[in-house]
Amino acid sequence: MKYCNLNLTLIALILSLPLCAQLHPGVYHAQEDLDQGKRHYLLFVDDTYMIHTVYDQDPDQFIDTKGGYYQVVGDSLIIDLEFNFSFNSDGERTHRALISEDSGTLFFNGNKQRPYLRRPSNNQDLDGQWLFATRGPDTGQERRGDHVPRKTLKFLKDGYFQWIAYHTETMKFSGTGGGRYTAETGTYTEMIHFFSRDNSRVGAELQFQYQVKKEDWHHQGKNSRGEPMYEIWGKRTLK
Repeated sequence: MKYCNLNLTLIALILSLPLCAQLHPGVYHAQEDLDQGKRHYLLFVDDTYMIHTVYDQDPDQFIDTKGGYYQVVGDSLIIDLEFNFSFNSDGERTHRALISEDSGTLFFNGNKQRPYLRRPSNNQDLDGQWLFATRGPDTGQERRGDHVPRKTLKFLKDGYFQWIAYHTETMKFSGTGGGRYTAETGTYTEMIHFFSRDNSRVGAELQFQYQVKKEDWHHQGKNSRGEPMYEIWGKRTLK
């Protein structure tokens, strides 16, 4: 009988502990109507990393973005921020929120009026995280990567993309842009939905040529200003 009571006590203790949930990797989207236009909430999730971005449509206006490595403990989401567009005003290096899930839909801080719906899976060649390494062609020049605090990150998943330029030590934020993308038979196309430096570029469609060589993405074409470019991005290994 004593052993039975002990087992029941252990079971009760285990059930009382907060459980760690694993977010399902993917892209989630929520939106709400404004007096004029709509506000969009875009969430990229990998196994250990996430980015959350807010922007308006009609009229186009970038609002905010933040991202970093995360963990979920019980109903608490904790993000160790690598970048934070609003750092100068809120000083956040760690972001916390309450999170819940219902049939694949996410809710934050108990807000049932703003459901984050998971977008359909759409696996493509360039899905994943990439860090800007160097200008091409690859002739042995010095490369940037995770070992330096100044980073430019591209996160591509399920037909959505976002790039962010930032400094992990000073939290200086230099810019971001994103939207939809396709990568097929060596042609990479971006459709811009938000751009922090210039809202007038929203709606532009940019086309590039790409080639993946080992862990590098070679990216060639013309930038949003019409200037020729050749960039090399290195595949990021998540912690």
